[in-house]
Amino acid sequence: MDDYWILLSFGPQGWSDDIAAGVLVTVSLALATLPLGLALGFFIALAKQSSEPSMRLAANIYTTIFRGLPELLTLFLVYFGAQIGVQQFVRLFNPESTVEINSFVAGMIALGVVFSSFASEVFLSAFRAIPHGQYEGGYAVGLTKFQTMRKVILPQLVRIALPGLSNLWLILLKDTALVSVIGLSDIIRQSGIAARVTKEAFLFFGIACLLYLALAMLSSVAFSMIERWTGKTVEQR
Repeated sequence: MDDYWILLSFGPQGWSDDIAAGVLVTVSLALATLPLGLALGFFIALAKQSSEPSMRLAANIYTTIFRGLPELLTLFLVYFGAQIGVQQFVRLFNPESTVEINSFVAGMIALGVVFSSFASEVFLSAFRAIPHGQYEGGYAVGLTKFQTMRKVILPQLVRIALPGLSNLWLILLKDTALVSVIGLSDIIRQSGIAARVTKEAFLFFGIACLLYLALAMLSSVAFSMIERWTGKTVEQR
């Protein structure tokens, strides 16, 4: 038992500082990906209900591709494929230059496009749940389309979409484990290194399980608070 406490200690003999750094990377990646995925998903949902057929077609193709591809394959396409594409483009101007895409940025982009493809469906369902009379009421009191969207539609949209988005956040939090395959030192990678070095795989992967469960529980509490706040905000309006 004493050996376990040494392995889980902070400092040169322990692995807790490395795993804590992995937790920071995991949370940072998820938080950096979230606004990207939400913004893309929102605009894709708008495109899907556009009166322009080409925009609807492009949005549907986008969601079909990234909802259909495995997340790991999307990550490889971004990390390796985009890196080759950018490098070939740069070499048109400077043949001797080399370009490397940061694994954190690649993970953020790959997870962001996957998140956005699912989030767009959540937003689209929320848009369809809002009666059309809400738009007409906003126009009737003299609001522009942008003001109607910001002051009338968005508060209701957030409240309706929040349960679905909270589920997508938990999926995103777990999907960050995929970035370990491209060298990013997240929880899984740091736990795997500790397990290989110490030969205590059950201990360190068990710690990783507990950390992901703790993050999921904290996220559930946070979303419950946000749901109560949005509910009060809509009632006040």
